[in-house]
Amino acid sequence: SPHTCSNELYLVVMLQIHIHGDWKVTFNNQCGFRGASAVIKCSYDYPLLQIVTSVFWFRGEYVSGRWRLYDITGLASYRGRWEYLGENNHDCTLRINNLQDTDEGAYFFRFKTLLNSWTRLTTVVTPSTVTEGQRVSLTCESGCPSLSPFITWFRDGQPVTKSDFQARAEDAGSYYCAVSGQERTRSASVALSVQYAPKSVHLSVSPSGDIVKGFSVTFSCSCDANPAVTETGYSLYKDAHVASGQIHTISNIQPGHSGLYHCEAWNGIRRNGIGFLKSADFNLNVKSDPPGRVAEGSSVNLTCSSAANPAADSYTWYRRTGTPNSSLELVGSGQVLSLPSMEPSHTGHYLCRARNPLGEDSSAELLLEMQGGLCGFKFKCAFYPKPNRTIFIFTCISWILA
Repeated sequence: SPHTCSNELYLVVMLQIHIHGDWKVTFNNQCGFRGASAVIKCSYDYPLLQIVTSVFWFRGEYVSGRWRLYDITGLASYRGRWEYLGENNHDCTLRINNLQDTDEGAYFFRFKTLLNSWTRLTTVVTPSTVTEGQRVSLTCESGCPSLSPFITWFRDGQPVTKSDFQARAEDAGSYYCAVSGQERTRSASVALSVQYAPKSVHLSVSPSGDIVKGFSVTFSCSCDANPAVTETGYSLYKDAHVASGQIHTISNIQPGHSGLYHCEAWNGIRRNGIGFLKSADFNLNVKSDPPGRVAEGSSVNLTCSSAANPAADSYTWYRRTGTPNSSLELVGSGQVLSLPSMEPSHTGHYLCRARNPLGEDSSAELLLEMQGGLCGFKFKCAFYPKPNRTIFIFTCISWILA
């Protein structure tokens, strides 16, 4: 229908509407002022299986009963004055700046597509399993060479900038290709597995803190590796090989076990020419039993003190009579635990627990045993499990008579 502008308007841009089945381009006739800018709102649609590969705007001239179309990208009169604001999807908006009288007329929009059935995408990852540092190539097969410049890559849904790279551990994941601007048209995902030598090899020792002889100590080795390190791939070393396996336990630890330990891990893959990767050294210090051997009938005082602010307001005493994993028995309270006459039933590992309004902490355990023979002694022992934690002080005054 005719489009009428006011007398102040000098430019009429006549736009055409084409509709054919699922194919559609929609816009409205536009008026503009000389010297101003005109934004031609435009949208287009197409069947679901189509992929847009290129878009064009034309200036139309009606000659001898037919339209002649001129691509505005090649018209000198439009150079530097037009800007495509749309994309290769559904928006085809065009802006023309500094309007001239010669701009008046008809404009046409055209887009080209490829039928998706011709361009079914297939991702090929070569190779699909690599060792860290090896080259990986991503290929998107479509059967249509002209589509190659429009291909984009994704790993686990995130964009990938390169289709050819040296594999790192973090490059493992599921890859797929898609058409730029048409991400709904994509290939099936293909997994890339990156194998690598052990990393972050770590040796842990349980229990932590002071280790007292006679207790059970467990060494555990762990690491990050692909493929995972098998049980036989772990080894524990001191001065020489101690044991194979991820976990090793010494059930009756002795001072002779003290020293620097480390573990090594191997999964069959070398890193910079090195096969076995080792952990940092762990310094194990096994303490001898404190002088806690007391003759039957002797008196014993166990004193507990702590460094705390506010000061500890509660002390409790516990004894363990079985294995290191056996339960603790409450045997008293107060800062001093007195045993007026040593008996066989008093034998065991003792510890104290101090509490203030902010929390509580426990001392290391101290072994108290019966002892025979003729001697006299007086001693005082202090244990510091961890800095700024409870200090356990054992005091024993005894005269032993045979």
